Amino acid sequence: MSKATPATRALEHSGVAFTVHTYDYDPDADRIGLQAAEAIGEDPARVLKTLMALVDGKPACVILPSDREVAMKKLAAALGGKSAQMMKPADAERATGYKVGGISPFGQRRKVPVAIEEAALAHDLVFINGGQRGLQLRLDPKDAQRVLGAVAASVVA
Repeated sequence: MSKATPATRALEHSGVAFTVHTYDYDPDADRIGLQAAEAIGEDPARVLKTLMALVDGKPACVILPSDREVAMKKLAAALGGKSAQMMKPADAERATGYKVGGISPFGQRRKVPVAIEEAALAHDLVFINGGQRGLQLRLDPKDAQRVLGAVAASVVA
């Protein structure tokens, strides 16, 4: 597995400190984020999943703990919209340049609005997908928020 991805390059370019962690990705897992947390031996609240959504029909990204679900109305409100829905997997892959299960908020093809669950900012370090299935990046969530220009909000159901 290559540890150089558009996500790692984007973080290196921004000067953010991070470490790379690999695990055995299970394509048959019911919940990919929870499988990642278990595989690396971390609390699911610290292993954040990256989801792509449409807010008022426009692409957006939301980052939240892997053991939580996104509340679409809260996501829409956080990003100044009226409604939100999950993006179809094929559309998410086209929009980001990453495969589902390996979507990172860093280094996406186009800059889109990003919301991060505010509770995640309470942790010293979190894990966020590194742009490849089985690749997690450990970093300060406040650095992630700053680099992404993410809005911190309560976005979980």
